[in-house]
Amino acid sequence: MTLVFHAASGSPYVWRVWLALEQRRIPFELRMLSFDRGDLKTPEFAAVNPRRRVPAIEHDGFALYESAAIVEYLDEIDATGPRLFPADLRQRAIVRRMVREADQYFAEALEALVAQLLFTPQAKWSEAAIAHARGTLVDELARWEQAITGDFLAGALSAADFTLFPELALALRIAKRKPGLDLDTALGPRLNAWRDRMQALDIVQRTWPPHWHAPNLAS
Repeated sequence: MTLVFHAASGSPYVWRVWLALEQRRIPFELRMLSFDRGDLKTPEFAAVNPRRRVPAIEHDGFALYESAAIVEYLDEIDATGPRLFPADLRQRAIVRRMVREADQYFAEALEALVAQLLFTPQAKWSEAAIAHARGTLVDELARWEQAITGDFLAGALSAADFTLFPELALALRIAKRKPGLDLDTALGPRLNAWRDRMQALDIVQRTWPPHWHAPNLAS
């Protein structure tokens, strides 16, 4: 049975799973849902994920939601593509730690920024909340600058890269809504090179959120 992937454009959690599916070369049926149409509120989708959030998958009668859990599941499926977690016990633990760090610290500040700049009318923006979120993101970017151990976050391309990159891409995109936020300038040379390296990957280009403009890599 083909794996069914329930997605919505622009979510970094959806993008993480999409990247994992492409990297593992797992055949899947993409079902792109719309927040505006209320697709996540239907009884049919609630049967897949009672929390009514994406991403979610269905595979041979098994439904699973929460992106980190889905990525681990996809790593265990018999597939032809590279694994998402290293075979070495300690290296695998490091990748899992990085995934947790990105979700716990970077994504938490990102969601605070999204709440202000996407879901709050500009007249009601909290400058204090925005400044706090930016400060936390800048601190996190400095930590990740020091954490990179090679071309990719943990040396080889892994679930850690597929977790942080979509979150960073969204943070940089959202920050452009407020002049002077300048998150791009907080990227150190290693993190900036990693961002460019990730952005140039074929699987990243193929899965770029449909409603975003794909980056011009020739410029």
